[in-house]
Amino acid sequence: MEGTAAPSSLARRLRALDSRPYGAYRSLAGSHDLGIGKLIIDKVQVDPYAPPSLMRVVVAGPEIPAELTADRTGRIAAEDYLTRRLIAEIAKLPGGGRGIDAGRATQHILERTTIRIDQDVEIRLLVSLPASGRRIRGHQAARLLTEDLPRVIRAAILEADLTAMAAHVAHVRDVEWLRGQLADLDLVAFVSSGSILPRRSGVSDRPLPGAVPFSPPHSLSVSLTLPSGREITGMGIPEGVTVIVGGGFHGKSTLLRALERGIHPQVVGDGREFVVTRSDALSIRAEDGRAVTSADISPFITNLPGGADTTDFSTTNASGSTSQAANLMEGLAAGARVLLIDEDTSATNFMIRDDRMRRLIPERYEPITPLADRARELAEAGISIVLVTGGSSQFLDVADRVIAMRNYVPSDVTEEARGLSTPRPRPRPADLAGAAQRISQRVLDPTCLRARKPPRASGKTIRLGSETIDLTALSGLLEEPQTRAIARCLDLLATERASIGELLDDLEHLIDTSGLSALSDRPHPGLLARPRRFEIHAALNRLRSLSLIDHHS
Repeated sequence: MEGTAAPSSLARRLRALDSRPYGAYRSLAGSHDLGIGKLIIDKVQVDPYAPPSLMRVVVAGPEIPAELTADRTGRIAAEDYLTRRLIAEIAKLPGGGRGIDAGRATQHILERTTIRIDQDVEIRLLVSLPASGRRIRGHQAARLLTEDLPRVIRAAILEADLTAMAAHVAHVRDVEWLRGQLADLDLVAFVSSGSILPRRSGVSDRPLPGAVPFSPPHSLSVSLTLPSGREITGMGIPEGVTVIVGGGFHGKSTLLRALERGIHPQVVGDGREFVVTRSDALSIRAEDGRAVTSADISPFITNLPGGADTTDFSTTNASGSTSQAANLMEGLAAGARVLLIDEDTSATNFMIRDDRMRRLIPERYEPITPLADRARELAEAGISIVLVTGGSSQFLDVADRVIAMRNYVPSDVTEEARGLSTPRPRPRPADLAGAAQRISQRVLDPTCLRARKPPRASGKTIRLGSETIDLTALSGLLEEPQTRAIARCLDLLATERASIGELLDDLEHLIDTSGLSALSDRPHPGLLARPRRFEIHAALNRLRSLSLIDHHS
């Protein structure tokens, strides 16, 4: 290739560096011919203990049919397919491919930066160049870059099974088509017949062998013909208030967790590949101790002792009820229209207030309007709720649909529940839309996001200056590459002064039009996966040093 060194030349250069100080690796920056494509070394790590080197490999091929990448969904699916092959081939190398990092493959199909399909295929990698102490191991580096790396790319990319790729793309297109139909069908989610919802354990997201396949009740059964021609039947969860009940360990929370995962496509074999939830769904839970800055939580909490203004509520240490109220209102402000809630992760006093407690503590002394009292009002405002409860019957009084889980099998018990329900007094209407709008219109002071070093992500936390943003409560945040992408978003927002709602719109537009790589100003963007606007919004809201400008105007 013109302008690049031949593979044998690169191997000789690496061997010649053997035993030299680690910094001599920096002489490799630039382009090199690997025979199967061009290796571009964008950034060399400064020492063996620094973050890995950034490298890209550009190859011409395989000859991917244009139809597979003609639309955004197809391209993301095709890139996901190649990424999974790449990760699998790296794992076959001696030592499990230690030294070459392309991320890891989970069941979730997300937009990623690991592979980019354009005229050619570009593979983005993190490479830890080998060392002994702080001395270069040149012979090992030559094997890694001129033997192992070309072998991996040849097997994963150039020899890719295009028939299997087409099937992967067809699956993802089916899922996204189904997601796009839900609102038109007045549904918030769909769970296909035969789905395997239980997982192996609390620390494994793999399907449980021998689990009971999902079987929808007749009254909620929906049948569709997918773009691939496949006929599919399952349970449609309608808009409005849906309450999932049942005894302990009978599958209530398992169903809700599946709906949480259904915001993204899952790979075939996950068991939940046709559990599909609307993309505007958001899980809401209590989060004791989180920071809240200028959030309007007045639809749920008013008249606090001491006279705190709950239309402009701030705290560095939210309680269970105030945190859940803030999470819900912030979610609405970011555009959530489906709320997924489990009583097990909720604050009891935010959820319900029984009749005897109402008689004991008069309304004028109770600042909390529980969700059970606001559920109908939310539904009438176009906000659907899917709620799991096993310990309180109050939500039966406001439910449009009640589903009972018995041994992981759902039954429609709506009529039975209505026979047990009692009319509930409606609280004074709240300005839900206005409260959400006030949160969205808060103007960010970008200086609060500026630090000496760019934000750094690890797991579900982001380090910004001396502060750590804890995102562990966000069920929609599935992988560390999404956290890294959020960190990049925060870095971009450090230069902008606008309302938070406008900033989220701008970020979505940037990624939609220019791709996820646009979050970086480098040719190698790092290994990122796309978060939703809800998770970016949540990271901002959990910043303890969040500063706003003229948020009353």
